[in-house]
Amino acid sequence: MIIENAGIKGLKSDLAHLDGASEKLGFVRWQWEYYRATYDLKLEDKANKVDYFLRINTRAVEGKLESPYAILVIEDTYLGRGTFPHGLDYDSPVPDQIVKVANQKLAELKKQLSE
Repeated sequence: MIIENAGIKGLKSDLAHLDGASEKLGFVRWQWEYYRATYDLKLEDKANKVDYFLRINTRAVEGKLESPYAILVIEDTYLGRGTFPHGLDYDSPVPDQIVKVANQKLAELKKQLSE
């Protein structure tokens, strides 16, 4: 599931600020290379024992990710069900409660990046 209406697509931030703001909300910068990075947040559906992940894709528009001053732009944001051993299924239905939490986290991130 692509989250279209979060209002963060296109926002720009330097790497150090984005890392700090996202980390405060529980995101982890997992995959990264010189020009792109993904930030993941694990959301647990404890009743059904299923994990979902909120993933934010970013791309460097100035500099490289080896510098805390690199400027990143947020691209698409996804919500998917975790699959074994370490994949994401973006086509599975997502419970409303998980979608609600994901949207709250994105709103908090937008607020922190706008400050």
